[in-house]
Amino acid sequence: MTPEPLDLIATLLDTARAAGADAADAVYMTRIAHGAQVRNGKAEDLERSETCDLGLRVFVGQRSAIVSATSLDPARFDPLVAQALAMARVVPEDRFAGLCDQAVHGHVDAAGLDLLDMTEPPTTALIERARTAEAAALAITGVSNTNGASASAGRMDIVMMTSAGFSGGYSRSSHSISASVVAGQGTGMQRDYDYHSAVHLSDLEDAATIGRHAGERAVARLNPVRPRTGRMPIVLDPRISTSLLGHLSGAVNGIAIARGTSFLKDRMGQQIMGTDITIIDDPLRIRGLGAHPFDGEGVRTKPLTIVENGVLQTWALDARSARQLGLTSNGCAGRGASSPPSPSLGNMHMQPGRVTPHDLMADIGEGIYITELMGSAINGITGDYSRGASGFMIRNGQLAEPVAELTVAGNLVDMFARMQVANDLDFRRTTNAPTVRIDDMMIAGA
Repeated sequence: MTPEPLDLIATLLDTARAAGADAADAVYMTRIAHGAQVRNGKAEDLERSETCDLGLRVFVGQRSAIVSATSLDPARFDPLVAQALAMARVVPEDRFAGLCDQAVHGHVDAAGLDLLDMTEPPTTALIERARTAEAAALAITGVSNTNGASASAGRMDIVMMTSAGFSGGYSRSSHSISASVVAGQGTGMQRDYDYHSAVHLSDLEDAATIGRHAGERAVARLNPVRPRTGRMPIVLDPRISTSLLGHLSGAVNGIAIARGTSFLKDRMGQQIMGTDITIIDDPLRIRGLGAHPFDGEGVRTKPLTIVENGVLQTWALDARSARQLGLTSNGCAGRGASSPPSPSLGNMHMQPGRVTPHDLMADIGEGIYITELMGSAINGITGDYSRGASGFMIRNGQLAEPVAELTVAGNLVDMFARMQVANDLDFRRTTNAPTVRIDDMMIAGA
């Protein structure tokens, strides 16, 4: 009988301790990905990959090193440990290094999170799903070409153990579908897309709906104009309002706070957003795309309120950044097999407001409804913000002509303070937000 991964990792950690490591941990990840891409109704690309990654971290006093391998092979344990220890003994000491003191002593799994769908669709089903999405997009009047549609399914298994007594493991499945098409002709062509991902196949949006949305969005963008240059309100479509949560995540990252390189470094406990805005990272959301029962250091995860009623409540901390700040880890350590743990927020959402998207922009005489952002000129130290954008004019509270080739600029401190949110939160992604309005943004257009 083949030994279980946890048994093999326990052997690896015992080998490390016996060879001179004061402490050690290891993570083992396996991934299976299966996908199909079609274009013009024909299968253009079929893929299936199976990967394994093993990461071993050892501590010698206040020194540490990480080595990685692509298999959990006991025959390789001795040389792997020897390499890790040799590296650890020559690196500088780090007084903040060490296993996390808040890690669980015992075993943790994903019971109750419903993260594994055992359905593995055959290649024929993936091809048909992608064909359905593409055909629905091409059926929209005005769509002239296709960039293709794809469907995929996969599974990830994670096992982790530390020499201090933590062990854990869980599996998470994934299913996705996407379509991208072109509308118009010649230099007037416009592209758009739609996609959806879910842990369970039964939660995946209908392929034809995905394709139809992609086609309708592409046609709606035809014949764009450039808006005037000036200051005006913007409204962010939910599929890109999530980018604001990405900027917030970077600003509350414990590493940036410890280094003093975040524009929010002095704002803990202060009002940074409107009193109606609350933002939560919930790694225990059932069937969540980024759900996980423990972090990369063995700390049991729990919902973490980042902003409550507009007040900044916490940083995202792993063990090292927490020690630098004189705090304790709050279970936010992300980790890969070949890299050390670092703070990460992976299942964030902004709670919905009370008004509809229509009501949110009803009083806007002139503004921009943004459906796509391009490029990124974000200064994490100052919060200065500048991005290319496209979307639609808002005139007298209604969506009007499409616009493109514009730049939106401001400062994230001011933008966060002026955010208003609609009630249309939908958990379609790992990070989710409703429609967001921000007044008095600088628009560079014609």
